[in-house]
Amino acid sequence: MRDLYNVRLRPTEAEVGVAPLTDEEEQRFRAVLFSELGNKIADQGYARFPAYTPEDRRRLVDVAQRLTAHWGQQVFVEAEDLTRLRLHLAGHEARPQTRPTPS
Repeated sequence: MRDLYNVRLRPTEAEVGVAPLTDEEEQRFRAVLFSELGNKIADQGYARFPAYTPEDRRRLVDVAQRLTAHWGQQVFVEAEDLTRLRLHLAGHEARPQTRPTPS
């Protein structure tokens, strides 16, 4: 077994004091998400993006709503796991993963 030296726990967000984005930074970030995710969804019907915090998830839901209004076609949002959301058009839902059956 390996011994780990000088290993420390990372401080939590509350300990670090993460500074929120300014209004201008928030608008620019949402515009970039709208453009980049919109292009990816238009190309392949879906896009995945990390969402580590509730604010990240709110941004992605807002982007999906803006894309829906822009395209006139519903953009759906679903959680793939605890840290990632999937935005997709109808017909591009995630396929349920099936487990192999024992023989």
